[in-house]
Amino acid sequence: MNEKTRFASATTHDQFREIAQLAREIWTEHYTPIIGSAQVAYMLDKFQSEAAIKEQVDEGVLYYLIKYDGAPAGYVSVYKKNTALFLSKFYVHKSMRGKGIGKLALGLVQQKAVEMDCDRIALTVNKHNTGSIKAYDKLGFENKGPVVIDIGEGFIMDDFAFEKKISN
Repeated sequence: MNEKTRFASATTHDQFREIAQLAREIWTEHYTPIIGSAQVAYMLDKFQSEAAIKEQVDEGVLYYLIKYDGAPAGYVSVYKKNTALFLSKFYVHKSMRGKGIGKLALGLVQQKAVEMDCDRIALTVNKHNTGSIKAYDKLGFENKGPVVIDIGEGFIMDDFAFEKKISN
């Protein structure tokens, strides 16, 4: 077990601000080559700003701030969607990868799915995000096919839907 990794349920403005800053760093580095800087900026403002995160939490989305040895390392957000736990956000900062944080975070997600009486974990991943697709395949997620979602301002999310059955 990795004793340096801690998960905190995000409920305060300071935590929302910290997650928004992490999102800006992670998304800019990772997604700009995939979807371009204009869509990254739009999505950060619409979905990952401090105000957007607070609104999501107020609507029942659970956010977890991940810290490694006291430093911000990433974040996860989930919500129940029918009988699935939807893994909406799952990001680890580039400087913190390779420390087992992602595996521990997925363990937290699976625990929440069981607690919330879900039979599977569902998520979407950009079709061109090959590293994440390989990781989800390796973790036992099944590709359920393409999903295209219009997110406004002429932008779309061109994704694959993934699911992993869990046992309660």
